[in-house]
Amino acid sequence: MSLTDLFISTAHAQAGGGSAGGGLGSMLLMFPLLFVVMYFLTIRPQMKKQKEHKAMLDALSAGDEVLTNGGIAGRVKSIGEQFVSVEIADNTVIRVQKGALAMVLPKGTLAKAA
Repeated sequence: MSLTDLFISTAHAQAGGGSAGGGLGSMLLMFPLLFVVMYFLTIRPQMKKQKEHKAMLDALSAGDEVLTNGGIAGRVKSIGEQFVSVEIADNTVIRVQKGALAMVLPKGTLAKAA
């Protein structure tokens, strides 16, 4: 046994004239299996995250403390169809798209930070 045998397995010739591998049948079985794995690892968690974000936006009300995707924290002043007015300082109100709100902060978070 040499040092290369530890890292590289020895190839053994296949006896007989059988087909190499599983052929077309195993290939057709592999595609649906791959799709199922991709669904549970990527598609389903993303759909769940989108659903939770939509529920957060639907429950949003004036006076809530929010954090935007850009890292700006403020208090919601008014809510429109597409945009939300957020007060980030005294007499400083900005309008951001609803989708740009990352999360609703617990009540009193901004008062503690000041």
